[in-house]
Amino acid sequence: MIKILFVCHGNICRSTMAESVMAHLIQTTNLQTQISVSSAATSREEIGNPPHHGTVSKLRQVNIPVIPHRAVQMTRQDYEKYDYLIGMDGANIRNMLRILGGDPKKKVSKLLSFAGRGDDIADPWYTGNFDETYQDVTEGCQALLEHIQKSVNAR
Repeated sequence: MIKILFVCHGNICRSTMAESVMAHLIQTTNLQTQISVSSAATSREEIGNPPHHGTVSKLRQVNIPVIPHRAVQMTRQDYEKYDYLIGMDGANIRNMLRILGGDPKKKVSKLLSFAGRGDDIADPWYTGNFDETYQDVTEGCQALLEHIQKSVNAR
């Protein structure tokens, strides 16, 4: 089982959107016995809160089931638990590396790097633009899934 952890600042907007989008992609490609997803925050600000109403609204608009979720904080132990630890922006990556104490196995990546882009996924908490976030998250998740499928097939 390949395990993916999506990470953002509060775990209510971008990482929960990525978790739901990726779970949907995994379901539609019939890979749910091979890949699992979860999400977490680098901060403690939103711990226990459900996904942001803007994330829920956008996912419903595009007919993607929202994963039942309450915000949790990433821990150092997540490094051994997950194969991929995926941040949404540069600040997330810095905070993830601080929490994890480094990345000796090169498990930490920015989501859009799988799509050949170094861009950050803008935080809709600040921008209010859940459409743009959804487009970037979907592009990144599709590219990540293709990357995983290629690496599994190469084994």
